[in-house]
Amino acid sequence: MRPLKILIAGLGNMGRSHALACHAHPGFEIIGLVNRSTPDNLPAELADYPMYSDFHQALDSLECDVVSINTYTDSHAAFAIAALERGRHVFLEKPMATTVADAERVVAAARKHDRKLVVGYILRHHPSWTRLIQEARDLGGPYVFRLNLNQQSSGATWQTHLQLMQSTSPLVDCGVHYVDVMCQITDAMPVQVTGMGVRLSEDVSSDMYNYGHFQVRFDDGSVGWYEAGWGPMISESAFFVKDIISPRGAVSIVMDDNVRSDDIDAHTRTSRIRLHRAALDEAGHFSTPDVLLDMQDEPGHQALCDREQAYLYDAICNNTDLTRHWRDAVQSLRVCIAADESVRSGKSVDL
Repeated sequence: MRPLKILIAGLGNMGRSHALACHAHPGFEIIGLVNRSTPDNLPAELADYPMYSDFHQALDSLECDVVSINTYTDSHAAFAIAALERGRHVFLEKPMATTVADAERVVAAARKHDRKLVVGYILRHHPSWTRLIQEARDLGGPYVFRLNLNQQSSGATWQTHLQLMQSTSPLVDCGVHYVDVMCQITDAMPVQVTGMGVRLSEDVSSDMYNYGHFQVRFDDGSVGWYEAGWGPMISESAFFVKDIISPRGAVSIVMDDNVRSDDIDAHTRTSRIRLHRAALDEAGHFSTPDVLLDMQDEPGHQALCDREQAYLYDAICNNTDLTRHWRDAVQSLRVCIAADESVRSGKSVDL
């Protein structure tokens, strides 16, 4: 089979990583890169590909099989629908869109034109997170989810966060990953969301917040919270909490003490998984000691992006049914959009 010709739009952190993954994958042939401005420090592997500044012009002028969209969230839906309507398969970075309605329009276009649409939920391709989810499912619910990802950012990273917050709050941008994890563990439906947020910097637009958290209730009795904050004022203490509790015990990610919150590999790396069993013996002591699963050989950020693009290729070539993938992507976005609505309204949102 000939390589699939792919156009890649957006060359920020994720776009570059996905472009490098496609460059290395024998099943893809990059025919063009799109970025609104000339990218700084472009990797040598990508330097010789044709560069375009206008997405629609590149889409109309190039014959391709696949379009990879890694731009800011406010352009995701329009770019994805334009590509799908031209018969292109699409890889779409998360979040899918800035509204649930737009996300549903993207899915409807993929279904109408019978094209593959893969959403960039990188944790689904991580063996350690797959193990975490399975261990939690084995414990059985109802669950308590305690999850966060705060980033103490400065310099170029803070500027990137400020740019992201022109269209997307931290709760939505990062939260979709972790709500997706919650939903994979429970199989239950989220029914209510309550959120709070604070604008902690004059650099942040007056209608945006750079710290937020929300609580979500599920119809099986499970509850969870998620917290996300960006900026130079964010604390490095307890910035990475990944903890799932059930009546039978708990499963948690244990991070190394010297990891920094702005290390992109730390956003997916697990280091170790701690398994705790709640069962007590006749004397009232724990029946079994906690178990630490060593995950030090897990893939890094670029290797995970390589896996994502391999999944995209396989989904196209093997005609994978992505119906559940689409449903889950829209559902996780629905929860995070509801959290953002709750932050702004001061009221809980029923789903």
